Order: sequence, then C-alpha cells, then structure tokens
Amino acid sequence: MIEQPSPQPLSPDLFRRPDCAGSPGRPIRVGGKWTAMVLRCLEDGTPRRFTELRVPLHWITPKVLTETLRSMERDGFLTRTVHDENPPRVEYALTPLGRSLIGPLDTACDWARTHAPEITEARAAYEEAGPAA
Repeated sequence: MIEQPSPQPLSPDLFRRPDCAGSPGRPIRVGGKWTAMVLRCLEDGTPRRFTELRVPLHWITPKVLTETLRSMERDGFLTRTVHDENPPRVEYALTPLGRSLIGPLDTACDWARTHAPEITEARAAYEEAGPAA
C-alpha cells in the first residue's frame, strides 16, 4: 500500500480574505429552494403578477412564494412594482442582476441533466446501504 501524504489542515482564515464573497461578512447565497423556478418564470422579460406565478408554481404555498419573492427583491434579483389601481396590481420582473443568473442556471441545469443517472444511482446505493454511522 502506498502511503498518502497528510493533507494540509484547513486554515481558520480560509474565508477571511477581503475579496472573498464567501467570507463571514458576505456569505454566498443565491436565493433559496424556489429561486431558480421563479427565475425561470420571469426569464422571458414579461412582468408577472403573483397569481400568474402561482400557476406553474402551484405546489408552493402562497406564504413561501411571498417569502421567496421578498428575498429575491431584497437581494436585487427582481423588482416589485405596485400599480396605482383599485384593487392594486403588483408585478414582478427580473432586474439585470437577476437576468445575469440565467446563464449559470442554464449551466447548472445542463450539469444536472448530464449527471442525473449518476445521482439516481448514488441515491439508490445510499438508501440500500443506509447512512454511515
């Protein structure tokens, strides 16, 4: 058996670089569980009302969709426009920052399609073996 060299320990300052977006002061977070799906709903550039978004996202509760939209607005990924009508009309649209996520989202989707059989196989093997102790 060939002896492997010991790996270098991880530094406690790994994320303390001032230019690191993953530093404790600026954690990397690109939305939550449903952000990618909201991006897909808005990617054509058409502003959409909440009820329009609920059609393809029907399994998401209104509360969770509202939280997702607020989070995306806070992060600068979309705008929320309230029109002065009775009743008020609210529309959501991607900002340029939000639109800049479409390319990486496409890449992630391509990766998932390519590796779906491996992921499925790994999950089945994990379930068969049970979690490691």
